[in-house]
Amino acid sequence: MDMGFAGKGGILQLSLTDRTALYNAYMPYVEGGGLFIETSKKVNIGNEVFVLMSFMEQPEPVPIAAKVVWVTPKGSTSFRPGIGIQLAEDNREVMNMIETQLAEMLNSQNPTFTL
Repeated sequence: MDMGFAGKGGILQLSLTDRTALYNAYMPYVEGGGLFIETSKKVNIGNEVFVLMSFMEQPEPVPIAAKVVWVTPKGSTSFRPGIGIQLAEDNREVMNMIETQLAEMLNSQNPTFTL
């Protein structure tokens, strides 16, 4: 998974190239859908962000509007540093795409990056 900021505008890049990376980033307990983005950058809960997600075999990045709902600070010993985002309501198509890819893995007991 690769993430970087593109300036002060709150634009993130997220690369989910396979199902394992997608499963690790998926946050099913976030209402409306959520993803974890590994980063050591300072971002606050409640910040709105825009994510360009390179997703599996999609030829172009998928744009996602989101809000930060989780922050794991740099230096955490329990989890990877990063943020959890809640997808905006108009991103239901993106969540359908994600859940379709994860259909076989959603009942897995394997830990993700957040739980």
